[in-house]
Amino acid sequence: MQSPTPFARIGTRGSPLALAQAKLVRERLSLAHGVSKDQIAIDVFSTGGDRSQKENTTLSDIGGKGVFTKEIDEALLAGHIDIGVHSSKDVATGLPPGMVLAAFLEREDVRDAFISVSVKGIDNLPDGASFGTSSIRRAAQALRLRPDLRIVPFRGNVQTRLQKLLDGVADATLLALAGLNRLGEAHRATAIVDTEKFMPAPAQGAIGIAIRQGDTRFAEIVAPLDHAPTHAAITAERTMLRVLDGSCRTPVGALTGTAGDLLTLRGEILSLDGQKSFSAQAEGADPVALGETVGRDLLAQAGPDFLAGWSR
Repeated sequence: MQSPTPFARIGTRGSPLALAQAKLVRERLSLAHGVSKDQIAIDVFSTGGDRSQKENTTLSDIGGKGVFTKEIDEALLAGHIDIGVHSSKDVATGLPPGMVLAAFLEREDVRDAFISVSVKGIDNLPDGASFGTSSIRRAAQALRLRPDLRIVPFRGNVQTRLQKLLDGVADATLLALAGLNRLGEAHRATAIVDTEKFMPAPAQGAIGIAIRQGDTRFAEIVAPLDHAPTHAAITAERTMLRVLDGSCRTPVGALTGTAGDLLTLRGEILSLDGQKSFSAQAEGADPVALGETVGRDLLAQAGPDFLAGWSR
């Protein structure tokens, strides 16, 4: 007997965090539409980003953000799944033709967590300590505060990176607090860092839901899950990143505050060594216009010579 067609088919990566996020979306869909969770399938995909984890290289070396979404995007566009669930900060600013980010769940805590088995904070690390990260944003921000630190490549899922600390691969690292919260691992944080010193990555902490462009049925299905303030904030930050032509080769931070219909977007760009940085801020109600304003301001401040250094 042929199995009944599921109400929806979700595509996700297979890491514990990605699965937790997909299950959260399944739960919200189940509640919103009164269908059993068993009627919502979760299909797991191995992405190029996942397969390269053991190489311990930076994302810029293996193709940028899209390496964590490519296989899921292809399955979505081919009709093999109906919904792609992503960590929004992993989604490239240039989406594949025919795909849209239709909804965002309410944003989790945007801050980074400092984690170490030996010290309480980055200021307490000894001179020349090893700092584990494969995020050039976090590396640049850490070096801005502590130019003496030695940056150690540090890829892997949350559990892998926590184990690397225990194994002494590095003296400390930073992880997104949102991911720790979703995994029930927030107690691992030694300290929560100030967003003034460690501005989060654009779209950090938000789960994005991708569907096929023009798919009115699934646009209606995911609409109840969309958190309007989060959607506006992520749109502003992703627009800023697009203006900067940002990628995993670009140390960029962004954070949007909301007060009613008014958005306040702060953005920053840094040199790879953290010794040069530029920041900009603007307010407005239109997230696209706001992102463009802050992005252009940063471009004007930094100048072409600074930006050209990203590609070298």
